[in-house]
Amino acid sequence: MPQDAVDALVEVLDLEPIEVNIFRGVSPEEDRQRIFGGQVAGQALVAAARTVEPDRQVHSLHAYFLRAGDPRVPVLYEVERPRDGGSFSTRRVAAIQHGKVIFNLSASFQVPEQGFDHAFPMPDVPPPDDLPTMRERLNRSGVPLAPWLDRPRPIDIRHVDWPGPDGTRDLEPRQNVWLRADGRLPDDPILHTIVLTYASDMTLLDTATLPHGGSWFEPNRFMASLDHAMWFHRPFRADDWLLYAQDSPNASGGRGLARGLVFTCSGTLVATVMQEGLIRSAR
Repeated sequence: MPQDAVDALVEVLDLEPIEVNIFRGVSPEEDRQRIFGGQVAGQALVAAARTVEPDRQVHSLHAYFLRAGDPRVPVLYEVERPRDGGSFSTRRVAAIQHGKVIFNLSASFQVPEQGFDHAFPMPDVPPPDDLPTMRERLNRSGVPLAPWLDRPRPIDIRHVDWPGPDGTRDLEPRQNVWLRADGRLPDDPILHTIVLTYASDMTLLDTATLPHGGSWFEPNRFMASLDHAMWFHRPFRADDWLLYAQDSPNASGGRGLARGLVFTCSGTLVATVMQEGLIRSAR
């Protein structure tokens, strides 16, 4: 059931405290060669948030993926506390496996306050309930579902723009995706931020490949996140539909740059995402 998958995701994101400023995270029992980047980013944000006063909400994070994570062993998260000011707190987190840092994250937290307010409008796209699920799209295309696609997923993703599994068309480097946790989440606001951090790594880098044909089904295409940055603007729930409007301004040097704006169904801009990733093809 989808709710079971969501509950399992919440459990994966719930780190074990080991010592002051030290936490341990595990990976789900899935057949993966490396840890999903959104998982380690989400867990690192959990570690940072556990060391901050509850009246401070995360407003930005900046991260680098340094090495592939090993899903067979736990990840150790070490938190540094560079600053606790009157309004802002800053944290640095190192994710460690086999004695080496695999991921670095810096996050800033702020006491909520009033200020200037403006935002871009949401694109005009079909609502999520009018769009097929990923499983329905793949079933219609005749592509056999791999085990990792066929099991219940914690995040429901529905593409507004669908290039198809063969990726034979060359498209504009833009796509719109609806996403949400496929079940109910606890009410804790930081958890919704963490779940969006997890989900934000799922489709963003794909945007940089759209003008070049092919797809992530290709065995000869290698893609990996290099860095990831997010800014959180307004409150939201990650178990309500969110529109992820993505584009890719540039690809060069074996790297692709992509950015995304995240909107609620009512059109409120709640987050901005930027990512650069490695894209290599044997073709």
